[in-house]
Amino acid sequence: MTTITRAHSTHRMSQLNVHNGTVYLAGQVPEDFSADIQDQARSSLARVDALLAEAGSSKDHILSVTIYLKDMADFAAMNEVWDAWIADHPKPARACVAAEMALPEILVEYSVIAAVKA
Repeated sequence: MTTITRAHSTHRMSQLNVHNGTVYLAGQVPEDFSADIQDQARSSLARVDALLAEAGSSKDHILSVTIYLKDMADFAAMNEVWDAWIADHPKPARACVAAEMALPEILVEYSVIAAVKA
């Protein structure tokens, strides 16, 4: 039987799943939707850090990230925050796409897959 650990679950989804040494995070958005793109990016990445730590992982173990931007005009500003956050760490595979967000105030969302620390 395969074990799947799920955390922070609602009737619709889990924020964090771990299966066979791999961590899957739901899309992480900022806490303050009124903030600008850089503050939303920092807030979202802080949530990624916290969930990865809870799962026994870290940004050093990220395998893949998909970044969703409401407006590709924010790409450079978001990348400033991303580059500072990932600067001294191994670089994951990454995609960035423009997307219609669940709420119009959300400017950025990060979906992450990572390995559990060995």
